[in-house]
Amino acid sequence: MALNTLNSEQLKAATASLGHNLVIASAGTGKTSTIVGRIAHLLYSGVDPKKILLLTFTNKAAGEMLSRLERFFPKEIVSQIESGTFHAVCYRWLKARDSKVSLKQPSELKILFKSIYEEYDLSGKELQPFSALYLYELYNLYQNASIDTFDKWFLASYGEHDCFMDTYMSIIEKFELEKKEYGFVSFNDLLLRTIEYLKTQDFYFDEILVDEYQDTNTLQGMLIDAMKPKSLFCVGDYDQSIYAFNGANIENISTFTTRYKDANLFSLTTNYRSTASILELANRVIEHNPRIYPKQLKVGCDKQDIPPRLMIYHELFEQYHAIAHSIWSSHVPYNDIAVIFRNNSSADGIEATLRELGIPCKRKGGTSFFDTKEVKFMLDVLSLFSNPKDMMAFLHIFEYAKGVGPALAKDFFLSLVHVGEGDLLKGILSPTINTLPKKNNLTTGSLFGEMEDNTKNIKRSTHPLYSHQKADDDNMAFFENIKEYYKEILKEKKPSKMIAKLIKSPLYEGIIELLSLQRSRLKNGEIEQNRYSEAKERILQKAMLLYELSKNYHEIDRFLNAMILGAGELSQGDGVNLLTVHASKGLEFSDVYVIDLMDGRFPNTKLMSRGGELEEERRLFYVAVTRAKEKLYLSFANYDKVKKTEFKPSIFLFEAKLLKESDHLLGA
Repeated sequence: MALNTLNSEQLKAATASLGHNLVIASAGTGKTSTIVGRIAHLLYSGVDPKKILLLTFTNKAAGEMLSRLERFFPKEIVSQIESGTFHAVCYRWLKARDSKVSLKQPSELKILFKSIYEEYDLSGKELQPFSALYLYELYNLYQNASIDTFDKWFLASYGEHDCFMDTYMSIIEKFELEKKEYGFVSFNDLLLRTIEYLKTQDFYFDEILVDEYQDTNTLQGMLIDAMKPKSLFCVGDYDQSIYAFNGANIENISTFTTRYKDANLFSLTTNYRSTASILELANRVIEHNPRIYPKQLKVGCDKQDIPPRLMIYHELFEQYHAIAHSIWSSHVPYNDIAVIFRNNSSADGIEATLRELGIPCKRKGGTSFFDTKEVKFMLDVLSLFSNPKDMMAFLHIFEYAKGVGPALAKDFFLSLVHVGEGDLLKGILSPTINTLPKKNNLTTGSLFGEMEDNTKNIKRSTHPLYSHQKADDDNMAFFENIKEYYKEILKEKKPSKMIAKLIKSPLYEGIIELLSLQRSRLKNGEIEQNRYSEAKERILQKAMLLYELSKNYHEIDRFLNAMILGAGELSQGDGVNLLTVHASKGLEFSDVYVIDLMDGRFPNTKLMSRGGELEEERRLFYVAVTRAKEKLYLSFANYDKVKKTEFKPSIFLFEAKLLKESDHLLGA
């Protein structure tokens, strides 16, 4: 029987009478088991499975719960339960009612919105109007977060844009009309149209169950109310509400007992995941947030209690090295170790140092440090210098030369090898043959024979590659930058000096400019300056990180072996988990490292200045530390030598009583 495995708290909640029931399920207390137990109780009580609705935040979560139920009930019964995400359920209902409904992805609707936006003239004002993309994002957020009219909601935050309000409203009204005309619906429309439909139709369930209730937004709350459920069973934890940036409304859970006067409140407080010391630390910090519903986590496991460890380092990169070495010397399987951080930029340093030690790791969300274009380019340039026969490195480098595709890049490579008598570097720096090979139709027969005809728009040079039929100002300027860089490092031995010179070279400056422009260009072709500046800063940060890594090596081959060859030996989908706090939610690991606990980084004061709150940052910290089952490591550094920035420790370390204001932070 599905209820036999539940503890007394879980059983009490799972067998509650029909009505408005809220279950506060703290981290690791078995919320999934409780929901499964609740559905089992309903079925045992004779409730028609067709009259049960299970709403989750991922279809995977719904599938897991139904799979558990199939251990106790026939599949034909379980399959009748309506389940899925809010959007998936509403889409099924709307599609059954109107087959012409066409769900469109945000990228498609942005194009439609922009086409309408461009029909209007927003010039003639001293203030710059919001771009089409930004206005669309604000409208999307409004739909999730407010019951006011758009203009009222908008002007509460952007009153200075009142001069554009009539035009903004006209754009939005036309956008909605065109969607309606073509049957297009957005993800928000799925919920909004279902709410409208429910105003005229009876659509009763005996019970609606809502998982992760703390993450519901205003629109989802309105949908639940519109369904007029006979019984509502919501499970969540206000201390794990970390999606305010995405419209989540913590008031849905915090006001549950005041909105529903007959509400029953249940708390799951026995944590089966973490040790006593980890839970005590989590409790000490989260208690600084307002206590909406009183609770205190209790230990439900019998693991050895190892107190959380605070690790203090003088410099940021020293922190990453030390953590990588700690993981390397651990006997815990890599899959059961997680490094958790507030911002993705923190992942680069730890990923790079793990790679250096040959430790496999997997990064959930974002691009691997070594897979970013800026880092791959640097490694390709160094690889080609180390091994001039590496044609693929050459092809990758010339991807960034204007108008050069793989076929032409390959021909350039073969031409340079030819004029260098089999030596590419010699062919680049000091060719001894003045004619290009005749076997390829892309090349000319001699340096001087066709140069007048084929190079009308090209600067003259004595280098044979300039006689190539496809040579032009752009690709030869790129070639010159490569040539000048290799000439600069010809006598260098240390990888760090090679990288330092590459970072400052016109070759890499061109790559920085090209990638920054690509990453900041809007769909209308305009460059968004803030994105452009941030892109340049991030590229330089990655370059400096590679430079810091290279300092440990005295030979280029050994450095490249650690950075490139080692990557191919690591198992795919295996290794240490590198996770943002948001990506870590719902997961658990034996050992957890929460890194970069410096004021400004965690809590993230930059995001707080844009409307975030310290309370949400504290909830993020709570989520991070409660991922640990046995060992918890918290770390920070006092200084970033790349940015020349000094740090203060995170306020959460003081709240956790791991630090006192009088502590002198001098190093690990």
